[in-house]
Amino acid sequence: MLPLRALLLVATIVSPTIAAERPTSLAADALPTPSFAASRISTPQVLVSLDRSDWTYACGEPATFTIRVLADGSAVDGAVINYRLGPEKFETLVEAVPVPTAGLVLPAGTMEVPGFLRCIVEYTLDGKSYRGLATAGFAPEAIEATQTAPKDFDDFWQQHLDAMRKVPPRLQKTLVPEACTPEVNVYHVSFESWNFGGRTMPFYGVMTEPTAPGHYPAVLRVPGAGVRPYHGEMALAARGNIVLQMGIHGIPIDLEQPLYDNLRYGALNYYPTFNMDDRDSYYFLRVYLACVRANDVLVAHENWDRKNLVVAGGSQGGQLTIATSALDDRVTGSVANFPAFSDVTGYLHGRAGGWPHLLAKPEHQTDAKINTARYYDTVNFARRLHAPISLGWGYNDETCPVTSLFAVHNSITVEKSLQLHLEMGHRSSPEFNDRYLDRIVAMAHPVATTP
Repeated sequence: MLPLRALLLVATIVSPTIAAERPTSLAADALPTPSFAASRISTPQVLVSLDRSDWTYACGEPATFTIRVLADGSAVDGAVINYRLGPEKFETLVEAVPVPTAGLVLPAGTMEVPGFLRCIVEYTLDGKSYRGLATAGFAPEAIEATQTAPKDFDDFWQQHLDAMRKVPPRLQKTLVPEACTPEVNVYHVSFESWNFGGRTMPFYGVMTEPTAPGHYPAVLRVPGAGVRPYHGEMALAARGNIVLQMGIHGIPIDLEQPLYDNLRYGALNYYPTFNMDDRDSYYFLRVYLACVRANDVLVAHENWDRKNLVVAGGSQGGQLTIATSALDDRVTGSVANFPAFSDVTGYLHGRAGGWPHLLAKPEHQTDAKINTARYYDTVNFARRLHAPISLGWGYNDETCPVTSLFAVHNSITVEKSLQLHLEMGHRSSPEFNDRYLDRIVAMAHPVATTP
């Protein structure tokens, strides 16, 4: 269940006067227009801020949101909004609230247990909606995971890893001359891995590597959710790394875009649900194993430095990064952004769980699915990491809830660091992406310290 005070704050919030008779949508011609102009075009901004610059509070401390609606940098007179407020994924809607030109101050109460409280605001102009949000964290460093590991977790994975090792990799590597640069060679690769029913399955990717002679760290780049082509990690290879960017669906990575679209919305639509009633047939079983097999390909490379092997990815890629790093003791470091499939059982305990939010739906809350999730949840792999990890996310992530992300962070016992871009949602900012590349390079090229 939700913390009682968190539930109460949604119902007893000190609300501004609600003017239900006022419109929730304004026309653009309601904005002041210079006399010499026929009309005015504006892109409104919905700004939601907190009374703490770090957006972080102790449990029991009150948080206050301030909402402003701007057009061309000035407050919109007569703006009317809808907002939702509450623990993330459990927000309650309040409609038709006028926003003063000085801003709407919204006392939001508090949370008595660690978690996140979110305010999502929507403003409509000319029939088009504009959004803004902010998220208050209450003792996030104390969030505990709800997920537990089955007793045979390690035996289960060792059994399947042993089966995968019996499959010859059969690497095929083809130079793509038109994609190469003076600094980086590009190859399309395929390799075999384990598949259900005693069969094997090819996986495809792009390998990029420096053209200069030498030995280099290896980096496995694992993908976010979806079905797409891949073109290789040129920038990462140019900074002195052998990089394998892999796909997870057993589909060549250089086909026409419409084919991937058809698969994404057809045969592979919502693939995270496939066979979730059976831990031995779940879609991600062969995916996790294929990621370890991809590491086999990297460490067999003649120019690998025989020392540094890093795994990196975001969202589903963050999930795969942590799972692969826990399953493969050759991994020397990992970089994971907003990892998916994290503490997915949160919904069974009245709080947000990780993407893909399967257990938020009653039809998926079966004993079989709950049991399968225990073998694949990122939390249970995070507890088994053996090498340093760099993590990163924002408080405003609505796809991979930040409650689930801190459940992972707080389960890790090895050396870890966390990069926060507070206002960032699930789409990475340019600044965050710049740091992301640097984080991977730093992990792949550790600086030796003097004893």
